[in-house]
Amino acid sequence: MHFFDGDNWEISPAGGLTGEAYMASSGESKLFIKRNSSPFLAVLSAEGIVPKLLWTRRMDNGDVLTAQTWLKGRVLTPNEMASEQVAEMLKKIHSSEPLLTMMKRLGKKPVTTTQLLNRLSSQARGRTETRALRQSLNFLKDNAERAEYPKKMVCHSDINHNNWLLGEDEKSLYLVDWDQAVIADPAMDLAMLLYWYVEEEDWEDWLSLYGMKRTKSLQLRLVWHMIAMTVRFMFWHQEHAEMKKIILFEKDLLWLNDYAAGLLV
Repeated sequence: MHFFDGDNWEISPAGGLTGEAYMASSGESKLFIKRNSSPFLAVLSAEGIVPKLLWTRRMDNGDVLTAQTWLKGRVLTPNEMASEQVAEMLKKIHSSEPLLTMMKRLGKKPVTTTQLLNRLSSQARGRTETRALRQSLNFLKDNAERAEYPKKMVCHSDINHNNWLLGEDEKSLYLVDWDQAVIADPAMDLAMLLYWYVEEEDWEDWLSLYGMKRTKSLQLRLVWHMIAMTVRFMFWHQEHAEMKKIILFEKDLLWLNDYAAGLLV
């Protein structure tokens, strides 16, 4: 695959699920190249949320390539996800008017809990209905209205620690892989971070770093979105026949269902 006019660039896959990301290297120079990324990338770069966007180029076949600074650094460890730096970055994302404006210009509409429920219910048809899945869908249905939150913001929707990049200076933090971004309740992002990476006894302290208080209403929104997200991830792994992952998410759902039931008592 030829991205450049010259032959002195070496192109190699840069990982990711879509197969659309590459590393281009020439001597000491390195670029992160992505094919057909969203125009949203320009705003993310301007806001300092992703590594700097250097150029955009349309190829003869109609593909659009973007080139970003190749970040010398590393991904965050799971333990680092509870840091103040992560809390500040998420707050910046969720509060960004430029991000929200661009998402709306791209035709994105705010997503409600009812829409998320309907999407998952549709995806569930034809699948084996386990006890965990049945309980999860019933909980989502029974509590969709209570978990609805009117103030929608831009959410990444997959803040796995592998999507967080820390520069060599240990100060520059970026959140990458925005292909699944939506306009939704920020609890969608907060739920994954808190349930996966922060001990529950530390939730209040972490939320204070983010600028929010732990309330019963927030707790319901968090568990609702965590169950919805876990079901979504489980479906994805089912479609890719990854049995070990499916079993893990089934166990997570059983635990979440019990936890959610305790909140409603």
